[in-house]
Amino acid sequence: MARKVLVTGASGMLGGKVADLLAERGEDVTVMQRRTAGGRHREMLGDIRSRADVQRAVDGQDAVLHLAAKVDVVGAWKDFVDTNVRGTSYVVDALRAQGGGDLVQVSSPSVAHTGSSLAGAGAAAATPMRARGHYARTKAAAELWALGADKDALRVTAVRPHLVWGPGDTQLVGRIADRARQGRLALVGRGTALVDTTYVDNAASAIVAALDHIERARGEAFVVTNGEPRPIGELVADICRAVGAPPPRLRVPFPLAWGLGAAVEGAVALSERLPRVPAITQPPLTRFLAEQLSTAHWFDQRRTQDVLGWQPEVGLDEGLARLAAHERA
Repeated sequence: MARKVLVTGASGMLGGKVADLLAERGEDVTVMQRRTAGGRHREMLGDIRSRADVQRAVDGQDAVLHLAAKVDVVGAWKDFVDTNVRGTSYVVDALRAQGGGDLVQVSSPSVAHTGSSLAGAGAAAATPMRARGHYARTKAAAELWALGADKDALRVTAVRPHLVWGPGDTQLVGRIADRARQGRLALVGRGTALVDTTYVDNAASAIVAALDHIERARGEAFVVTNGEPRPIGELVADICRAVGAPPPRLRVPFPLAWGLGAAVEGAVALSERLPRVPAITQPPLTRFLAEQLSTAHWFDQRRTQDVLGWQPEVGLDEGLARLAAHERA
């Protein structure tokens, strides 16, 4: 009989890829999302912030691949907690209530990033108190909660895909393209920090591999990347060329970028407290972004590939070619 698998957050680029990959293998896939997408998968409409909705969606499932999250760089702390922390706790509780199951918690390397460079790093422990920003802190707490539930018939592992991108990406690629076309895209520092990313197909296959090998992977977190670190200035220019946007010409020293980011965060906080001030939903810079753009972050993939029995299939240059073809189409 086909394994019953619930995918939360399937309306996103990565979640959709994961659901499609599972269905292509013959799994019995259900997707949980707030609004109908009219796709080819069975839909369970609901909100990850609702315990009752989550319980209804999880009931009877053999496994849950939990991708639903609030990923914005700004926003109210409570919104991040409700979605990222409480939502995860509801998934864990629902699996416990039915006696167990498999849970792949999709996390982020930012849960262990404290501002310094990460060069050839492994999957260090999540640190909610030291991670940067609301998203990273709440995802760190959620990962610890999920992995702490790994016991007996409830098997849990965490996968941390790093900077996922691909055709149709509105986060990394979309924001780079928009700012480049507006002449507002700048590099922080010299643009030489080595950064690794993950093409979306590779991230999806790694998440599915974590489910397949969950007995070996249980109780542990794994960082997933393409394993092809590239200087960030070169990477950003490559993405710009792929989408037909001008590469960045502006450079901002890190101290200035960090100070500007702090000022922007102050303006964001003020807009959230004053109802008559328009909300700032897409800030041009934050301290977290300044750090991400100026420090190295690439990861040792040997343990990930060994335990998950996984290898990235789409190289960085092939991914960029696919992105360019998608833009031309």
